[in-house]
Amino acid sequence: MNAIHPFRVLRAKPLWLVGGVITGVLALLFAVLYVGANIDPAGHMKNLPVGLVNADRGAAVGGKQVNLGARITDSVSKSTAGGDKIDWKVMDEREAKEELGKGKLYGALVVPADFTSSVAALTATTTAETPARPTLTVLTNQSAGSLGSGLARAATTQAAESASLRIGRELTAQTAAQRAKLPAAARVLLADPAAVTVTDGHPLDPHSGLGLTAFYYALALVVVGMLSANVISGQVDHALGYTHNDMGPLRLHRPLIRATRVQTLAISSTVMAVLSLLMGTLVMAGAVGLMGMDASHLPLLWLFSVCAVAASGIGALSLLAVFGTPGMLAATLVFIGMAVPTAGATTPIQALPGFYRFLAEFEPLRQITGGVRSILYYDAQGDAGLTRGWVMMAAGLVAAVLFGFGVLGWYDRKGLHRIPVGTEPEKNAAAV
Repeated sequence: MNAIHPFRVLRAKPLWLVGGVITGVLALLFAVLYVGANIDPAGHMKNLPVGLVNADRGAAVGGKQVNLGARITDSVSKSTAGGDKIDWKVMDEREAKEELGKGKLYGALVVPADFTSSVAALTATTTAETPARPTLTVLTNQSAGSLGSGLARAATTQAAESASLRIGRELTAQTAAQRAKLPAAARVLLADPAAVTVTDGHPLDPHSGLGLTAFYYALALVVVGMLSANVISGQVDHALGYTHNDMGPLRLHRPLIRATRVQTLAISSTVMAVLSLLMGTLVMAGAVGLMGMDASHLPLLWLFSVCAVAASGIGALSLLAVFGTPGMLAATLVFIGMAVPTAGATTPIQALPGFYRFLAEFEPLRQITGGVRSILYYDAQGDAGLTRGWVMMAAGLVAAVLFGFGVLGWYDRKGLHRIPVGTEPEKNAAAV
C-alpha cells in the first residue's frame, strides 16, 4: 500500500474553504469594528458633556446692573447651531471642578468674575493707554480622553468667539456716538472684545500618557487574562492527558485522567484565579515599578488588576470550553475586536455610532478602563467609574460562569464527552 504524501492535504477543499471563511470574516470584522468606530467622530458626536459656567459678578453700566456672563451662558445653552452634538451643562465653578475631576465633563467654558466690568471699561477708557482685554476661559480635560477633550475644546472655543463677536456688535451700536472720543485700541477691541484663553481643567501628572495610561493599563490586564486562558486551557488538557505537549522536538504525553467538561472548566478556572494574583502583580510592577507610570492608591490598583485579569481569563476560558477551537476567535472578538473601539478612551462614547454605543454598555474593556481611570486620575472616587467597574466586572464574571458551566453541564448530561467511555484517546483524536 502506497503512503500518502503529506502535501496532498493541500488538495482538500475543506482546508481552503473553512480556513478562508474564518480568516476572511475575521479580517472584515476587525476592519469594520476598528475603522468604523473612528472614521468620523465629529460627525457621530451626540450629547458630549461640556460645562458652562457663569462666574461673572456683573457691573453697573449706565445706571443699570448688567451681567454679560448670564447673557453668554443663556445664549450658548439655547443655541441650536451645533444641533445636539454638545450637551451644555450650566453649573457653578465648584460643580464644574468636581465634574472635571470625575471625568464626567470633557471641558468647560467659564465666564470670569470680572467679565462685565472689563467689557464696560473698554467704553469708559479716555486715555491713550491700551485697555485691558476681557477674557473667556476654555477648560480642557485630557484625563477624560485626548480626542474628547479636543472636540470639547473646539466647541467651547467656537462658542466663546461667537459670544465675543455678538457682544462686540452690541457695544459698537451702543457707543456709536462716543466712538470718536475712544482711543484707537479701544475702538478695535469693541468689535471683538473678549480674548479666549485655554487651560487644563484637571491637570495630570507628567507620566500619565496624556490621559491614555489608564486605557493601555486596562488593555494589558484584559489581553493578559485572555491569552493566559489559552495557555492554561492547554496546560490543563495536557495534565489530564487529553492532549500532547510539544517541547521543541520532544512530544510529551501524560496518562489519561478522565474528567467531565464541567470538572475540566472548574480546574482551569481555579488555576486562572490563583495565577491572576501573579499576573496582576506583575502587570502593576511592570507599569508602575519598571516604566514609572504615575499611580496612587496602589493597594486598590493591585486588587482591581488581579480581579480584572481573573474575570477576563475565566470569561475566555468559558468561551474556549463551550466552543472548542473557535472559542479563541470568539474571545478575541469579545475582549479585543469589539472592546478596543468601545472603551471610551481613544474616542469618547458620545462620538461613536449608535451600534458601538450599545456595545460599550457591556464590553469588559470599557468597564475596566473606567475603574482604572478612576484610580489613576480621579482619586479612586466611586462615581468616577470605579463603582461601575466593580459592578460590571462582577456581573461579567457571573455571566461567564453561568454560561460556561451551564452549557458544559448540558454537554455532560447528553453524553457529549471529549473521549467516549471505553475508548482509547489514540482512537478518538477527533474528539479531543
